[in-house]
Amino acid sequence: MKGFYRRNLPHIEKFCAAYFVTFRTLGDLFLPPSARTIALSHCLFENGRKIELYAGVIMPNHAHLLFTALEGDQGEPFSLAEIMKGIKGVSARNINQLLSRKGSLWQDESFDRIMRAEEFEFKRNYIIANPTDAGLCHRPEEYKWLWLSSAQTGVSVPHGRE
Repeated sequence: MKGFYRRNLPHIEKFCAAYFVTFRTLGDLFLPPSARTIALSHCLFENGRKIELYAGVIMPNHAHLLFTALEGDQGEPFSLAEIMKGIKGVSARNINQLLSRKGSLWQDESFDRIMRAEEFEFKRNYIIANPTDAGLCHRPEEYKWLWLSSAQTGVSVPHGRE
């Protein structure tokens, strides 16, 4: 096991583990489509750099990601704190600029869980179904802010995605 740290929520990190991470906007701030596009682009920017992203969805007030941390130059995996700071920090700055607002955009902490082998597919399917279950589309492939790795099967990947 790599380590354990605590802020308000406990965070356990494990080498080569798949993580399911949820993060929310502060005060359930509604993200318009252009802001969701920015948030997704920052998640995809980290794919192949700090994470191997399997699935992700940006909803109007929260996001879900399923990923494994990649190794840095020293052979240690990137920490969850470093990964989430990269995604949330830069996306918040760009979304705030877009929305002409200042201050915190995302809640300070994220909820993360290490996936057991039997949970991975369930959480992947949860991510895929999230926009449909929320009434934002009729079929997952219609939702512009859902992304699946091309290695993941079981649903059509939206146009313009990997």
